[in-house]
Amino acid sequence: MQGRIIKGIAGFYYVFSEGRVYECKARGIFRKDGIKPLVGDYVSFSVTHEKDMEGNVDEILPRKNELIRPNVANVDQSLYVAAVTKPKYDLNLTDRFLSMMEYEDLPVIICLNKIDLASDQEVKEFADIYRTGGYKVIPTSTKTGEGMDELREVLRSKTTTVAGASGVGKSSMVNYIRGEKAMETGAISEKIERGKNTTRHSECLFVSEDTYLFDTPGFGTMMLPDIEKENMDLLFREMAELKGKCKFNGCAHINEPDCAVKRSVEEGAIAKSRYNNYKLLYEELKNRRKY
Repeated sequence: MQGRIIKGIAGFYYVFSEGRVYECKARGIFRKDGIKPLVGDYVSFSVTHEKDMEGNVDEILPRKNELIRPNVANVDQSLYVAAVTKPKYDLNLTDRFLSMMEYEDLPVIICLNKIDLASDQEVKEFADIYRTGGYKVIPTSTKTGEGMDELREVLRSKTTTVAGASGVGKSSMVNYIRGEKAMETGAISEKIERGKNTTRHSECLFVSEDTYLFDTPGFGTMMLPDIEKENMDLLFREMAELKGKCKFNGCAHINEPDCAVKRSVEEGAIAKSRYNNYKLLYEELKNRRKY
């Protein structure tokens, strides 16, 4: 049989196939070959106990991609969720995440949640920063439903990983989007012992045909990708577009004169917060110890 791993925990892999979830173990050959099944993997598996819906993962089918954080496979895009308040968005954390997704070459949609608790000006200030940078920003509220139809549309027929800091409302958003599906698959949640309020493990959730969401644990920090500081600007897309337009080759966009990036910041084409975070991340890479 073939299916998709929707959750992995304590050596067990829960495979969704034809409307059912099978609790499977991975064959020893994966360990021997240094391969670990990931949430999102399409697999071939054999059923050992049909009544108890148990089986073994026999083969991992070819992956489209594999993300580092969250460590999942076969993803089409990422949905980054921030909140206007409770907790207020962290621009540095946001830019770290976006840099990682640029490194992974994965499209990102930014969702600003809890807008029912904010003023229009607060929403605009955040949205302008990232729309200027070329990102799609969707303001939403799971309380009022604002923005949720637009969000559903961009998720349709995609596998999307949902990420963001703890407390921004990722799980509430996932449940809202899934609607009746969340109720229909209650038995699945019970079988894999999914927490009611806090996501502790990455989980692949069925929304509709060809539409899946990865609900992932919240995070409060994020490491930078393993790149040289000279390439940090490539992970800020509005800066990457200016590559080669500065006076000096290898311009770091910090102290050099006649810099296209600094000029764009002055003109408002690049948000000051984005540029300031670029400088912080550049310095972090510069000071990173080499082993």
